[in-house]
Amino acid sequence: MSAPRRPRVLIADDHLMVAEALKSLLSPDFDLVGVVEDGRMLIEAAETLRPNVIVADITMPHLNGIDALIRLRQGGSQVPVVFLTMHRDVSFARRALDAGASGFVLKHSAPIELIVAIRAALEGRIYLSPQITADVLETLKQRPERSDDPLASITSRQREVLQLLAEGHAAKTIAVELSISARTVEFHKYQMMETLGIQTKTELIHFAIKHGLVVL
Repeated sequence: MSAPRRPRVLIADDHLMVAEALKSLLSPDFDLVGVVEDGRMLIEAAETLRPNVIVADITMPHLNGIDALIRLRQGGSQVPVVFLTMHRDVSFARRALDAGASGFVLKHSAPIELIVAIRAALEGRIYLSPQITADVLETLKQRPERSDDPLASITSRQREVLQLLAEGHAAKTIAVELSISARTVEFHKYQMMETLGIQTKTELIHFAIKHGLVVL
């Protein structure tokens, strides 16, 4: 009689030491099918490797974890995604849940917590780190439809452009990466500035940093 198949896990984190630690933590109980370093690679790997669950950071190059999850859901993928992040702010957890996340675990939590979250995700349940659960539930009571997160006021495409701008990419480079024109990149930039009440590109980049799209 063959042994039961172990759940297949894809890891997405741009910090090598974190990824290696996750591999050591998860390998006794799960089959690790891959490790990727940014949101775009996450989407590609999810499509080709077909993991049973994804463990992802939020802040990653090129495309952050939450927007990568939104793209996965738009493409029809229902693979559970558990975020492992340093962001304690409730707005990040709310954004993740609104995008369809199955878990939100803080990086300073006990390692066993991540395994519990993965098991919950595989069973179709949602897991939140206990340190933020009460605050998240409070936001759901007060604002059941959405949080007061300013990032929610701009589109997912605009968030992609904003992240790449904040990472230092020129409009022409962003245009090539997103398969749009440089003029469209500039249009998105000015639309964001108008929506957010921001006057300069520098202020726009500071906004991206403040809200976790990039880390200096």
